[in-house]
Amino acid sequence: MPEIRQLPSHVADLIAAGEVVERPASVVKELVENAVDAGATAIVVELRRGGMGLIRVSDNGCGIAPDQLPTAFLRHATSKLRGPEDLGKIGTLGFRGEALAAISAVSRVEIRTRRREDPAGSALRLEGGVPGDVEETGAPEGTTILVRDLFYNTPARLKFMKKDSAETAAAAGLMQHLALSHPDISFKFLKDGQEALHTPGDGRLDSAVYAALGRDFARTLLPVKGGGDGVTVSGFITQPLQGRGSRSMQTFFVNGRFIKSQLLTAALEEGYRNQIMKGRFPGCVLAVTLPVTAVDVNVHPAKTQVKFAQEKAVFDAVYHTVLDCLEETSGTVPPPAKPAGEASNPRGDFFRSMDAKTFREQSSAPPPKRAEARPVWNVEQRGPRLSDIAPPMGKEPLRAPFPPLRQDAPPSVIKSPAQARPEPPAPSESRPAVPAIPQKTAELPGQEALTPPVPAPWRVAGEVLRTYIVCESEEGCVYLIDKHAAHERINFDRLKAGLEPPMRQTLLTPAAVDLGREEAALLLENLPLLEDFGFSCEDFGGGSVLVREVPADLDAADVTATLEEIAGKLRQGRTPAERREGLLHTMACKAAIKGGWKSGPEELRALAAKVQSGEVKYCPHGRPVAVKITKYELEKMFKRA
Repeated sequence: MPEIRQLPSHVADLIAAGEVVERPASVVKELVENAVDAGATAIVVELRRGGMGLIRVSDNGCGIAPDQLPTAFLRHATSKLRGPEDLGKIGTLGFRGEALAAISAVSRVEIRTRRREDPAGSALRLEGGVPGDVEETGAPEGTTILVRDLFYNTPARLKFMKKDSAETAAAAGLMQHLALSHPDISFKFLKDGQEALHTPGDGRLDSAVYAALGRDFARTLLPVKGGGDGVTVSGFITQPLQGRGSRSMQTFFVNGRFIKSQLLTAALEEGYRNQIMKGRFPGCVLAVTLPVTAVDVNVHPAKTQVKFAQEKAVFDAVYHTVLDCLEETSGTVPPPAKPAGEASNPRGDFFRSMDAKTFREQSSAPPPKRAEARPVWNVEQRGPRLSDIAPPMGKEPLRAPFPPLRQDAPPSVIKSPAQARPEPPAPSESRPAVPAIPQKTAELPGQEALTPPVPAPWRVAGEVLRTYIVCESEEGCVYLIDKHAAHERINFDRLKAGLEPPMRQTLLTPAAVDLGREEAALLLENLPLLEDFGFSCEDFGGGSVLVREVPADLDAADVTATLEEIAGKLRQGRTPAERREGLLHTMACKAAIKGGWKSGPEELRALAAKVQSGEVKYCPHGRPVAVKITKYELEKMFKRA
């Protein structure tokens, strides 16, 4: 067995720093939380090169005494705990006394501070955790800390840092949470000299939400307030129709501390049950307040998770607060209708009130002669194009012919009133109908005759519920085909092969998609990957992405939901291959025919041909595409076998 030895102090400090300081956003979190605990009413955070070059945090708090500056950078040095009994009633954000020591161990730190009662300020410089001498200097009231060259002495951690834009986005997301949890403090966040966030600090949560999360999100919110059993819940929730494609806009605070809690998420979404679309998630900014002795915040190194003493009480408080707000909002009772005799009818030509006797007399009278009614334009629901299902012309002959045009059949879709105008009388002689696709072309030099259609082994009997294709095979079996799953698999295989660049459509008006700062940073990090799938995006600032081009087979109305889902896939994927695989699933699904869409017979036949040939068996998620029902099983259902 190797000899057991105690690690040198500088190695132990580096290990401890690795537990506290994970990235530049971790430094920002620890320093800003200390500023909040110092009683500051204005905090300014500045980052350069994503925090790897410079992190500056300034506040107007109480400051630090000159003789206590060296002690503040020792491990486990804190002004917020005095004894073991204080661990059960923690009411401050920072309390472990490891932040300054961990930060100074992996960077070059300079601090300037002055208390209100001191005539001059004091400064201290540290490099790699080694402090210098305390010097007297001019400084405003409060504390300013500069952190330079983060991880300069820990290359193992330095190589895992992401791009500057991603690190900046992580710090910006953290500043959002801090600004929302303390609306009474004015926060300003600068990145490379540009202001990215500035809250008024007027104590109003709606002002902080407007400044941190944007106007569009703030306009969808409903105020909530409630609680019970010593738990108070207040804040805002989104309207049910404003659900989002991910949980990125769910923000929870417990006693002023931002946390991530599956309990609170479950309570929130349970309140929206049967009131929000499937696959959509509500957003919120909820503050939960309870006694400090009823919650343990010392269960996670990053202090982003807590443990409640009474989980059921917290769950019920959030659930009933959300549910009461939604029921009150959607349960408005319309004003009672006026009696029929008091109803006003200034024109007197429609919506008239009458008794039963008058109605019978007027209905038995011969109807007056009416003018010829105008045609009613009935536009069918347009389904997706067939270009992605059927093979292109000239490469592979179609298996089933298109039905010939009937001269006596009226058109199924009237696109404009001009097409419905009466046409001049046609000549008495009738010309034969010409099929949409001729069965055989003229035998001319340089031309090739089309191959006669080969009868398919399956007969497409129709479609049920506008979702499932019904087919009959030669063996007497019935097949039910999920058209969405089949088309999704076709799209997935086509995108994965990547034989041709994706067709694009340029939006007439570029779409500004609000995703949140971290999700927007993920997309901007992977712009080349998005380009491969037909998207043209750019940074629009404030957590928004400006979209100029989208894939041709993607509905422009689905752009926001698609990018939200893509951001979620990018967050989950560990390797570039996994990220690309996740995007393939999303794009194949969004571009596929949806259940409930009306499909033409050509689309149904093309999908059935792909399935019956064995090319399509499972959707990209592993679900079956077709279900087989034998003749014996059918007869058994009807007690004929």
